[in-house]
Amino acid sequence: MIKYTMLLILFIGLAWGQCSDGEVELWDECYTTETTYELYLSDQELSGTIPAEIEELTNLMFLDLSNNYLEGEIPSEIGNLVNLLGMDLSGNLLTGEIPSEVENLTNLMVLLLSDNQLSGSIPPGIGNLSSLIDLYLFNNQLSGSIPPEIGNLVHLSGLILNGNQITGAIPAEFATLSSLTYLLLNDNLLDGVIPESICSLELNWSSTIILIFQTINYVRPIQTVLNPLFVIKLSLIVMA
Repeated sequence: MIKYTMLLILFIGLAWGQCSDGEVELWDECYTTETTYELYLSDQELSGTIPAEIEELTNLMFLDLSNNYLEGEIPSEIGNLVNLLGMDLSGNLLTGEIPSEVENLTNLMVLLLSDNQLSGSIPPGIGNLSSLIDLYLFNNQLSGSIPPEIGNLVHLSGLILNGNQITGAIPAEFATLSSLTYLLLNDNLLDGVIPESICSLELNWSSTIILIFQTINYVRPIQTVLNPLFVIKLSLIVMA
């Protein structure tokens, strides 16, 4: 009797939390690797690190892990999610550098990494994300200069880098950001002359104060109306 009881306990232990073939376990849930296109886990009190196994969701298009308690580094494996259109990891406790592998996410339209503890410099490879519309890196511990490669992001509408330790001059390459509407660079350690080329941009110079260089208090324009991830998804639905 004891033998059968032990076998039953062992079977239950193996079955509990075990995913089937073609599935991957993330935060105690099983997700199909081929047909999981969206992963919205915002405000779920998730903790621990982002598992490297997330790369198995090969067809993932939207990843939202915002406003949790995730810590540690962003795994380099996230660069294998080449079908991603939007990624929001904001509002966590993430540390370390932005992995250079993000340059592989060439379909990405929204990248939100704000309100973390990320350090190091902004990887120049971000300039490869030619479809990027919104890049929010504010309120981290990023340092180094703004890579001139950001000037390659001709579809960029929102560039929010305030609240870091970024140094150096504002790149003249910003002149090529013809779609730019939101630009926040305040609360950094920038120096040098503001390039005249910025004046050629069709920024919204209205009373909402879109372009801010000095240190002042402001209402951040992030997620106060619509999450950029939602906007991109809604646009795709409308186009379909």
